[in-house]
Amino acid sequence: MELATARTDDQSSSRPVFEASAKGHVPLLLYGALLFCIGSLVHLLGVCIGPIRIVFQIHALVRVEEALVWYSGIPIVLGIGLILADIVLFYDDKRFGKSLRTIAIANRNVTVALTAYNDEDSIADAVRDFLAHRDVRRVIVVSNNSVDATFANAKAAGAVTFDELSPGYGRCVFRCLSEAVAFDDTDLIVLSEGDRTFRAMDIEKLLAYAPHADIVNGTRTSELMREHATQLSTFMYYGNVFVGKLLEAKHLGRGTITDVGTTYKLCHRDALVALLPLLNPAINLEFNAHFLDVALENGALLVECPISFYPRVGISKGGNINNLRGFSVGMKMMRGIIFGWKKQAA
Repeated sequence: MELATARTDDQSSSRPVFEASAKGHVPLLLYGALLFCIGSLVHLLGVCIGPIRIVFQIHALVRVEEALVWYSGIPIVLGIGLILADIVLFYDDKRFGKSLRTIAIANRNVTVALTAYNDEDSIADAVRDFLAHRDVRRVIVVSNNSVDATFANAKAAGAVTFDELSPGYGRCVFRCLSEAVAFDDTDLIVLSEGDRTFRAMDIEKLLAYAPHADIVNGTRTSELMREHATQLSTFMYYGNVFVGKLLEAKHLGRGTITDVGTTYKLCHRDALVALLPLLNPAINLEFNAHFLDVALENGALLVECPISFYPRVGISKGGNINNLRGFSVGMKMMRGIIFGWKKQAA
């Protein structure tokens, strides 16, 4: 399905269409970076064999060591070549547009959609926090078949409530976005979570970036804007940055990405209407990376916005349970970005 057409030059139009699709562009920078990393790891392995060979006097390892060190140069050189080719030869052609997009936001009313799974201790405060914001028209809460009082507490706090019976984070997010676009009195939709890790005051930041893109991705990687004691460990912090740069390399010139795991984001409603049919709700904890990848692949404009990040209320049930779980989710994100998402569904 082709979402994009050539962008209009009329910056005063109420909403420009998507940019030309990224399909057809070979991600040379991505492949080059992967080859460089593979070659570097092989070279490092060869170097590490040296001390082992010397200490234990295993002379048969000499040829193995030499082969690893010498032949590792092949993927390293190829990788550097692909990286330089993409940056020097194709970067300008791959960039979105030639001018900064700035459009007036005539309707600042926002529909907020919160994901929730067994968040009875936090959901009511989260709903009240977002409802108190001057630009929020309504708050939707999608409970992913919670077994506690999440659904009842959200409804009592004033939310429009839905229960998504199919398990999985991706299905919950997809249901949030699907229900949010059904309200045509708001042109902007904010996706967030009901565990109090994100706060309504950051809607102001997201709105400030809204004139420039179809999707404003809230990034948790601004050091002074996150609490010290959150479930985002140092490993997960840099893991998000690494996978974000991998996605950025795949879509060279189409966005600066530092956080692929964040839920907090603002989307223009008409962009979501176009993107929803292309998303796979069966993708689980790596759904946010899938969402960004599909959006960029099909021509949506993406910009990141620093947002504040707080300790969650209650016990984490997602990809932030521990570093091992975070590593598993990150590997699935990388697999989807590199090889495609068709086989990612749980």
